[in-house]
Amino acid sequence: MTRGFRKESSLEKKWKKSLHFEDDQRLVVLSLFLCVLFCALVIRFYQIQILEGEKWTKIALQQHRCVIVEPAKRGSFYSNTSIKPGHPEVSQAFVVDILKFHLCIDPDSIRETVKEKMAKELMAHFFLTKEQEEKFSLEFQKKSRSRRLMQWMDRDQRKAIEEWWFPFAIREKLPKNALFFVSDYQRSYPFGSMLGTVLHTLQKEKDPLTQQAIPTGGLELVFNQYLQGKPGKREMLKSPRRPLDMGKVIEPAENGADIYLTINHYLQAIAEKELEKGVNVAKARGGWAVMMDPMTGEILALAQTPSFDPAHYSDYFNDPSLLESTRVKAINDCFEPGSIFKPVALAICLKANEELMKLGKPPLFTPEEKVSTLNGHFPGRSVPLKDGRSHAYLNMFQALQRSSNIYPARMVHRVIETFGDAWYRKTLVDLFSLGQKMNLELPGESPGMVPTPGKLHPNGKLEWSMPTPYSLAIGYNVLVNSIQIAKIYSIFANGGFDVSPHIVRKIVKQMPDGSQKVIQDNTEIHATRRVLSSSIVDAIVKGLKFVTKEGGNSKLADVMGYTEAGKSGTAEKIINGVYSKNNHISSFVGFVPVKKPRFVLIVSIDDPEKKIIPGIGKQQLGGVCAAPVFREISMRALQYLGVEPDDPYGYPPGDPRRDVTKADWLREIQDLKALYEQWNAR
Repeated sequence: MTRGFRKESSLEKKWKKSLHFEDDQRLVVLSLFLCVLFCALVIRFYQIQILEGEKWTKIALQQHRCVIVEPAKRGSFYSNTSIKPGHPEVSQAFVVDILKFHLCIDPDSIRETVKEKMAKELMAHFFLTKEQEEKFSLEFQKKSRSRRLMQWMDRDQRKAIEEWWFPFAIREKLPKNALFFVSDYQRSYPFGSMLGTVLHTLQKEKDPLTQQAIPTGGLELVFNQYLQGKPGKREMLKSPRRPLDMGKVIEPAENGADIYLTINHYLQAIAEKELEKGVNVAKARGGWAVMMDPMTGEILALAQTPSFDPAHYSDYFNDPSLLESTRVKAINDCFEPGSIFKPVALAICLKANEELMKLGKPPLFTPEEKVSTLNGHFPGRSVPLKDGRSHAYLNMFQALQRSSNIYPARMVHRVIETFGDAWYRKTLVDLFSLGQKMNLELPGESPGMVPTPGKLHPNGKLEWSMPTPYSLAIGYNVLVNSIQIAKIYSIFANGGFDVSPHIVRKIVKQMPDGSQKVIQDNTEIHATRRVLSSSIVDAIVKGLKFVTKEGGNSKLADVMGYTEAGKSGTAEKIINGVYSKNNHISSFVGFVPVKKPRFVLIVSIDDPEKKIIPGIGKQQLGGVCAAPVFREISMRALQYLGVEPDDPYGYPPGDPRRDVTKADWLREIQDLKALYEQWNAR
């Protein structure tokens, strides 16, 4: 046997074989275990990444990123600067959007030991009440990644806070994005409260779901879908190494469309200023004025006093005494027009003449006919109609000049006897669209009311009774708004053509590539449908020209140097179910110049003080309180528009500019006066 080597025994061989078998078993078990573990991991990864991927991705992004709203710039309203012939159109906004900032914090990234100190130092930048300070501090305790502390801060305020914040964040070892600013746009009004009732404004708080502004009314509400645009999205990284005000736009904001109004800012300012002066002089409750282009129906000015200041909208909606100032009374409020309706009734009578002549029959009357006006008794009326001053005889021109009640009622009586109530009512509606909405682009339009034969009031009484036609003849028992009256007088002014009042010229959207998309275009709208013949219009306008001259009851409406035609009206208001002798709606409506009129203007004064003005007359009359406002607005507007005087010699007696040989209408006035004195000699 060789020394140093020993032969293995059988027992040792068996023992080694056993050990190898056990090792193989362990390896198999371990392999199986690892395989099962790997499969479980694969299944779990599949569950997390595929089945629950959206859920966990959202959680992860919330921890490191956030998506904030990228504000869209709301469309603006622009003045009609193209109104002056030969002048280029320039952009003059009634409303502009100013970039502002909201102060926000990320409470979860601020240590509890620092929150109280941070809140205290931050509050020092603001003037807060005790209650506001408590609310401010509570925001730091909210479990949130974004809490808004202050709203609508300007650039200077933001800069001041940033100058405090960055050193504070470094000193306290806070992430720089624990405090951040969010941009937004705020409405601003370069002309203050001008046109406020028409425009309205936006609430400070936006819709929490859509992040869109909430209009308070007016054009902001009607055209909200065009103005609001579409907010975008900006993705922000929540990291101490990257400020929150950096990030990328993942969905760009889409700005709203701009709306170009028919209203001119200069004419609007004139109307508002002169109306306010007139209301103050009359010590009235308020008033409104509408200026319209009779050829196109464009509203050139729409004034109201007391006015609505959009910058302080909450004051108006929280105070019942101010709430009515938020409504556009010229279209929302209807009233009985009184004497300004008399030309309408007489136009219907002239229309009846034309219908008879078509049938080969003689007319009911002629404008020159001598008509007895001493007897004011009419069928169905228990009380006779009276004129302000008794007249024995009048023709149509004298009746308009002196605002007779008996004359138009007498003519309407002839119409009713010949054609009946239904024809009279139908013609009123068909020619002048009374009792119907005009679809002006403002909320709350009232259609007014024309009584209907056979129809019952809610109180059970008939709307139309035997005396109704005579009440209609003098502007009672009918409800209109001021835009409807402006439309009617536009028909007289433009030669007999219907017009569609509107306040929007065009809607234009700026596209991302710099081009413009015209969404709506009303710039080519003109009166084309004839509703009155030229002979009817000429007769009515002739009568209206006498109203502001010697012998007329509205001499205070005479626009010196120009020709004008118009009519005053004074209607008693219904107080507690009865007509009041102390409360009135007093108006004057007319157009200037008579040939190629530049505008129709109606001025209404609500509840002027009832008193006698020495040498002038009763202040509550439309020819006394509303007529001077018409004159002043018209004079300033014509000068602004560059309209040359068409009657440079037609000034009152005693004025050195007066020339009886050249002045317009003086001969007609003298002839009418002589005829009146002949018929009414005492």
